[in-house]
Amino acid sequence: MKPTPKPLKPLDDALADLLAQATSLPGSDTVTTFDADGRVLAQDCVSALQVPPQDNSSMDGYAVRCADLKAPGAELPVSQRIAAGSAGEPLLPGTAARIFTGAPVPAGADAVLMQEDCEALAAGPGTVGDPRVRINAVPQPGQWIRRAGEDVTRGAVVLAAGTRLSPAELGLAASIGLHQLQVARRPRVALFSTGDELVMPGDVPPEQMRPGAIYNSNRFFLRAMLLRLGCEVTDFGIVPDRRDATIDALRQASSAHDLILTSGGVSVGEEDHIKPAVESLGRLDLWQIAMKPGKPFAYGQIPREGGTAHFMGLPGNPVSSFLTFALLVRPFVLRLQGVRDVAPKSIAATAEFTWARADKRREFLRVRRRAEGGLELFGNQSSGVLTSAAWGDGVVDNPAGRTIAPGDTVQYIAFSDLLS
Repeated sequence: MKPTPKPLKPLDDALADLLAQATSLPGSDTVTTFDADGRVLAQDCVSALQVPPQDNSSMDGYAVRCADLKAPGAELPVSQRIAAGSAGEPLLPGTAARIFTGAPVPAGADAVLMQEDCEALAAGPGTVGDPRVRINAVPQPGQWIRRAGEDVTRGAVVLAAGTRLSPAELGLAASIGLHQLQVARRPRVALFSTGDELVMPGDVPPEQMRPGAIYNSNRFFLRAMLLRLGCEVTDFGIVPDRRDATIDALRQASSAHDLILTSGGVSVGEEDHIKPAVESLGRLDLWQIAMKPGKPFAYGQIPREGGTAHFMGLPGNPVSSFLTFALLVRPFVLRLQGVRDVAPKSIAATAEFTWARADKRREFLRVRRRAEGGLELFGNQSSGVLTSAAWGDGVVDNPAGRTIAPGDTVQYIAFSDLLS
């Protein structure tokens, strides 16, 4: 009697199980703020000062007292000139201060008038005393003044541990005087492919490829995706379809790496050696995930001296490998570095295509956005057609059992979100 197949594991359940295993890696690095782009903060950044440090002008113009200007056309003597980086004297009643963007607002001033609303008056022949300015607008208290501490208050946690740093965060860290940052250690990842059919580009020209051979495309995009996530990658190349060779590669990789990532060989055929090889060294969970493309997926652990190496096995078909990495490996690797929010961001978008073949699995359809905002579908959604991922700029996350008609609202996930 044929055994009853196990039910397919929902993608969200698979991700939850993975993240439950992804404890933050021990250790951290100290790097300069210049070199911290893409790294993950290992500790909070607390501000020792307020930003701006004092009230300052957001415009080139004139600092004034509103009480002195009740109607347009008033003329005031200009008692001082304040540039950014200098400090002025208290503003005397009945005077104005020429001020420039970023300069501290002098005590006594309660507004800044932009220079376009003012007219500098030329001194006449033989005139003595301060230059004058004609004010052609009535100021409102506080206008064009950036208040002290309106950006950052002293003692505030400006960036929390677990934040993945982008250029904006680097600038914010620099604005509170941090020239070095404590960041999570980079995950050390061992990468290899399995399959006697695989050939590396450059080793054999296309016209000399043997029957049944294919170029190893997965190795290239998986390595690139790992590097984008801040990993240190050791490429073990192509491992032959032999159990002893697979065990040797796993044993060597587990000794010095946090994660072993493979593509291919995660089914249960006679030439699929990953499952028994991992189980001979540690433990393995082989899942059939309810997603299309990307059903076969494996997670396991291999004990090593001083800890454990995680193992993840991706399917061999390139689009399946690409999407299981984006949806399962990426959040796992980010969580290893302490990132809490690892879910991809989806947005509502309008389908401009027909998808009449509802599937029992949750589907990820390769699409791209048109200039008007709607989504067009790549014609061939096969798991072996990597062209669909290069042509598209994202996927539609389509629930199981759903068809799509033009005009339907669907959930769109951009590759820029999945690959960053």
